[in-house]
Amino acid sequence: MKRARIAYQGRDLWVAVAADGHGLTLPDGRLLAAADAHWLPPITHGASVYALGLNYADHSRELGFAAKQATPLVFLKGGNCFVGHRGTTPHPVGVTQMHPECELVAVIGRVARNVSRADALACVAGYTIANDYALREYLENYLRPNVAVKNRDATTPLGPWIVDAADVLDPQALTLSTRVNGAEVQHGSTADMILDVAGLIEYLSSFVTLMPGDMILTGTPHGVHFCAPGDEVVCQIEGIGTLTSHLIAPPGRKA
Repeated sequence: MKRARIAYQGRDLWVAVAADGHGLTLPDGRLLAAADAHWLPPITHGASVYALGLNYADHSRELGFAAKQATPLVFLKGGNCFVGHRGTTPHPVGVTQMHPECELVAVIGRVARNVSRADALACVAGYTIANDYALREYLENYLRPNVAVKNRDATTPLGPWIVDAADVLDPQALTLSTRVNGAEVQHGSTADMILDVAGLIEYLSSFVTLMPGDMILTGTPHGVHFCAPGDEVVCQIEGIGTLTSHLIAPPGRKA
């Protein structure tokens, strides 16, 4: 099953997605066309969001890192940085090196503390997609992503829905891709993760209790393409869905 979070008739709703992936089944049983919904990021209020940097071998090589990091590069993301499917992301003034990053997101479904790798995937409720835009001008160094890179308002599209973990047979065998204005700029596989989903849960739960609704953005494959206001960016993950976002010029600035 797929679950989406939408705004409809002034209410914030969690709804089921119809089998065809287009219609939304409202709590009262009515079917709403996807085009008539305002998609919100499918995140639970108060959830913690962990994100990974340099977690794909091909992307690490692309950026000049030949060796794997001794420990995972993990950072936190604040709630205001998320925006839903078909939403808009402001392209900051003066930035020329803003690029999309398609990422598989694992959603925690049960309390997890000191979880073994063997038991880790049983803690996952489902999966969704993030486009974790990066702004290279503001990167202090690759081992310390600062808030100006990864926590700006509305710079991380998330969604469109959460797919139940039972419907994803192997999270390490999924194709990821990103298209900008129809041209593919990223293509990879979750098989190229340095630390896979189970390993990430084992690592994080060794020092922090993961709670239901918490999310883990698992990193991005190779492919750095700088975007501009007016671009349409589409991130797709096999078996999970398609996440669309639009870059706009900030208020007062012409595209």
